[in-house]
Amino acid sequence: MRNLSAYTNHILMKRMLLLAAMGLAFTAQAQVQSPEAFLGYPLGSKFTYHHRIVAYYEHVAANSDRVSLEYYGQTNEGRPLLVAYVTSPQNHQNLEQIREDNLKRSRAESPNGGEATQKALVWLSYNVHGNEASSSEATMLTLYTLATDASRSAWLNNSVVIMDPCINPDGRDRYANWYNQVAGSQSNIAHDAWEHNEPWPGGRPNHYLFDLNRDWAWQTQVESQQRMKLYRKWMPHVHVDFHEQGINSPYYFAPAAEPFHEAITQFQREFQTRIGENHARYFDENGWLYFTKEVFDLLYPSYGDTYPTFNGAIGMTYEQAGHGMGGLAVSIEGNDTLTLLDRLTHHHTTGLSTVEVAATNHTELVDNFTRYFSSNANKAQGDYQGYVIPVEGQEDKVNALVSFLRNHEIEVYPRTDGKSIRGFDYQTGRDGSYTMKRGDYYIPGNQPQGAMVRVLMEPRTKLSTNVTYDITAWALPYVYGIKAYGLAEKLGGSDTGEGRVEAAGAPYFDKAANYGYILPWVDLKDAQVLAGWLAGGLQVRFAEKGFEQANKRYPAGSVIVLRADNPNFSREAFDEALAAPLNKYRRRAYTSNSGWVTKGHDFGSGEVKVLQAPRIAVLGGEGTSSLSYGETWYYFDQILQYPITRIHTADADGVDWSKYDVVVMPEGYYSQGGTEGLANFVRRGGTLIALGDAVGVLARSEDYGIVRKTAEEEDDDKNPNYAERLQVYGDREGDFLERFNPGSIFEAHLDTSHPLAFGYGNRYFTMRTGGTTYEYLEDGWNVGYLDKGASPRSGYVGKDLLPLMEESLVMGVEDMGRGTVVYLPDNPLFRAFWRNGHLMVANALFFVNK
Repeated sequence: MRNLSAYTNHILMKRMLLLAAMGLAFTAQAQVQSPEAFLGYPLGSKFTYHHRIVAYYEHVAANSDRVSLEYYGQTNEGRPLLVAYVTSPQNHQNLEQIREDNLKRSRAESPNGGEATQKALVWLSYNVHGNEASSSEATMLTLYTLATDASRSAWLNNSVVIMDPCINPDGRDRYANWYNQVAGSQSNIAHDAWEHNEPWPGGRPNHYLFDLNRDWAWQTQVESQQRMKLYRKWMPHVHVDFHEQGINSPYYFAPAAEPFHEAITQFQREFQTRIGENHARYFDENGWLYFTKEVFDLLYPSYGDTYPTFNGAIGMTYEQAGHGMGGLAVSIEGNDTLTLLDRLTHHHTTGLSTVEVAATNHTELVDNFTRYFSSNANKAQGDYQGYVIPVEGQEDKVNALVSFLRNHEIEVYPRTDGKSIRGFDYQTGRDGSYTMKRGDYYIPGNQPQGAMVRVLMEPRTKLSTNVTYDITAWALPYVYGIKAYGLAEKLGGSDTGEGRVEAAGAPYFDKAANYGYILPWVDLKDAQVLAGWLAGGLQVRFAEKGFEQANKRYPAGSVIVLRADNPNFSREAFDEALAAPLNKYRRRAYTSNSGWVTKGHDFGSGEVKVLQAPRIAVLGGEGTSSLSYGETWYYFDQILQYPITRIHTADADGVDWSKYDVVVMPEGYYSQGGTEGLANFVRRGGTLIALGDAVGVLARSEDYGIVRKTAEEEDDDKNPNYAERLQVYGDREGDFLERFNPGSIFEAHLDTSHPLAFGYGNRYFTMRTGGTTYEYLEDGWNVGYLDKGASPRSGYVGKDLLPLMEESLVMGVEDMGRGTVVYLPDNPLFRAFWRNGHLMVANALFFVNK
């Protein structure tokens, strides 16, 4: 099966023509070379570049009737993404029917092929983190073994193995290039050696420095988007995500640790244990250490183990010691040495063991996969039978949510009835009533993707234990900032199929306006249009207060583009510059034939600010979080598509900051030398925006008015029972949990009169990670804040942290000299999935300090 992009098709055709010219036949009888023979060096002796791994996959596919390839896309840097399908020659002839029948099972439909298509589909994903590089070495050995070893023929009769050799080619090659450049002819096992200490940003993330293993559900990155299209065409029964961890950790494999999400079935629990027991048998035979049931849980839905699990598969993470520090060889505890050969051998062993168990139990596996979707389609999911999404007043956000849901093949319908409902109100956190309007959306719980609906929509995640590996809250109505209701009973009634409600009517631009145009400020898409106008050279204005013109009400922040403000544009050029972003983002600008308004301030008022295109710098490099820097870069490059200058922290002392209007500090622990010049930049009129931990950097400086909150000290005189406060070693995990916030959602109150809150209502749901909080600003604007008694709307927060959450800052603005500091301690750009925060960052960039 070959479905090639133009890029990869060109490359493969050149290789095929070359091989044909050499007289080699593409038949099962041709000789499949071992990885060592093909590469010219033994596996484990060096790190293989991605293009050589691809070439080996192509070689095996060209010479084995057990293997075919499909190219499913390419990375930001142009590297191909592909999978190999490994199965028997007979199954290859029936591969499309096997796929189609399995897809029908995942949709609660009857397959056509009978027993002939009941094959275990095992998907093996390698190297999602680029510097966890042993698994892509292992994949070549596993592919070779499955393609050539006759003893595995029975496995391939009963299974189709889908192998993705490298999910993150850009990150892998970043690591491999660096390591191969700094390594000598002999590896050095000392931890201090250069080859064991990667430079910033490391090889873990992709091109935009995102952790692709946190992106399975959100699909913000191009690798995830392309891979998930293929994944959903197959819907495998088993999925393995190969990883690496610290150098002294034994190998980890299933079963996973608690908490397991409630949507995970008993069969899924038991079958991963069965696979783990088979791994243990091989590891015991070789005397290899391993551990199970610890650290790696199955809760957060956007991992390479959980997302497949919530889609009916047996999803598992395997963790081998090594990571970026491993190199070719490194010393570990016990006067031992860990080698790349050790690492790839362990991954090779668990890969084959997984295929063995799945193939041996293929009928049971397929039957339970079928039952998973049919049962989900015929029973309630969790506490709610369905969800109602009102549309009026939140069209853009609802359309974005509906598009997201349909990418996951979740059924969502626009309704035609005016039914009155009562259910859980996400905005208030209590039961409420609502009368539906035509076009409101309904998400039924009783559908094949019912488990995904339950997981993504549940207002409060239930935890079997509070020790969890990642965030504990992600309910989509909070992510998108929308009104929604969870219903305890089925809604029933009719629907109208694939509807869509356009915000503010269809995309619209009227060239007949002689005076100008008005863009209401209500959604991220408006910020994208504004960014396009500014980047295109248009001068615009924005209204600091709402106004009314021609019987239409416009909110604060609405953008006004006047012909008179843009004399350098011809009429036609002005129209074209104005129309392009509107059409691109499907927005409507309203005609204005006068600067006179019936309510509010006229366009010539000082309350209607002139907005010049800001010159923006973003800091990155040593001292910053590579992930936060990547989120910020991605926000400008891919979401706003607005030009910025990225400045390395090592160069910050020599920068002439007067060349910039706005400086953005991603999260990090900056050295004082890299930020001391920024206070003067602000005083002279600049805007400094601090995200997440970067706020703490400013709090440590006397230049800024932000103060970190601390717990009140106990008074020993008032609490003389010291014995109650003696710590017990065995209770240390519980003590940690009392100060633990892995990621939870709080309801913040907003000052909607401030430009930082334009486009929002009086409440904002914020994702808060960690336990660092800040006092209200004494001399500044507390635009967003938690009040007294604040507790998480969703997610876990330890009891010792709750007092610090009360009366704490969520977003604030401080005037300093002629400039402004914007504090955003709850990073709105976190993993790029918290869509409701993206408009706020645009407000900080374009409206604050104007």
